[in-house]
Amino acid sequence: MRKFFVFILVISLVLLNISCAMDTNEGTAIIEQYGYSNCIELRNNEARVVLEPNMGGRVIAYELDGRNVLYRDSLQDGVVFEPGKVITHPAGGRFDIGPEKTSPKRPALFFGKWEGTITGDREAEMVSQQDTSSGVMLVRRFRLDDKGSRLTCTQTIKNISSETKRYCYWSRTFAKGGGISLTPLNHDSRFPKGYMIYGPGNVMDFVPAEEPNIRVREGILEIIGPPERPKFVMDVAEGWLAYITRDGQLFIKTFPVYPERVYGEMSGANVSVWYNKEQMCEIEPIGPMETIRPGEEVSFTETWHLFDYEYPEDRLPDLDEVRKIIAGCL
Repeated sequence: MRKFFVFILVISLVLLNISCAMDTNEGTAIIEQYGYSNCIELRNNEARVVLEPNMGGRVIAYELDGRNVLYRDSLQDGVVFEPGKVITHPAGGRFDIGPEKTSPKRPALFFGKWEGTITGDREAEMVSQQDTSSGVMLVRRFRLDDKGSRLTCTQTIKNISSETKRYCYWSRTFAKGGGISLTPLNHDSRFPKGYMIYGPGNVMDFVPAEEPNIRVREGILEIIGPPERPKFVMDVAEGWLAYITRDGQLFIKTFPVYPERVYGEMSGANVSVWYNKEQMCEIEPIGPMETIRPGEEVSFTETWHLFDYEYPEDRLPDLDEVRKIIAGCL
C-alpha cells in the first residue's frame, strides 16, 4: 500500500511539473508599467518590450540594455479613454489603418481597450474590440527574438461586416524627439525631389523649398532637426526607415514594399515621417490598399531593430556605416 501511495505521489508531481511547464512561456510576464496593469512583457538578455492593452493596443517600451527608444509622456501614465475625454497623441509604438483622409473615425480601435494574451516564448498578441464604425477588428502579434533586439510586429485586419472594405496598414510609432530621421529616397520617385511635405492646411507641396534641417545626402533624406512643417511622405523602393536618437540609439524599421500594387494615400506614398518639434518623431511604414471581403482578413508585418549608436554632434552620421547595419537587418 505504501508503494502505491508513493507511486501516486510521483505521478502527481510529474503531472504538476508538466502543467507548470505548459503554463509558463520563457521570456514573458504580466506586469504593471507606466501606471497600466495587465501589460505583457517580452524580454531576453538584451532587449525588453512592453505591450499595453488598456488603451489602443500599443507598445509602450522597446528597450535595449534598459533604455527605451519610444516617446513617453508621463502625464499620460495610466490614462484610459472615456467618452468626451480628449487624448492627444497617445505615446509609444502605435499602429492604425488608413487611408488617412477617407477612413471613418475609429476611437474603439485607436483608444479603446484591447485583450492581451501571451501566445508563446517571447510572443504575444493583442486583439481589439469589434469596431462598427470601420467594420473591422484588428489583431496585433509580436515576437521578440531569443537574442538581440529584433521584434516582429504583424497587424491583421479582419472584416467583421457584411460589406467589402478597402483599407491599408498604417504604422504610427513615436520615437523620442530631437534625433536624426533617415529615409532612402527612390530614384524613380513620382515626387520631383523624392519626397513631399504636407501643409500648411490641405496643401500637398511636391516641390518643397530648401531649409536648414532638411538635406539629401547619398540618396538618403536626412531630417536633422525640427523642420518648418512636420509631415513628410515618400514612395521608397528600399524597405527601411531609420532614426538616431540624441541619447545614442539607432532605431530601424524594415518592411515589405510592393511597387506593382496600389497605395491608397492621396500621394501614393508608402512611408511617412512626422517630425514634431523636439518632442517626438513618428516613423510610419504604410501598406498597400487591400480589398477585404466580408469574413476575410489581410496582414502586414514590420520588423523593429535597435542598436547602440553614438549620436553625431555634427549631425553628419556615417551613412555607409548605417547602411551596413541596415543590410544586416534585411
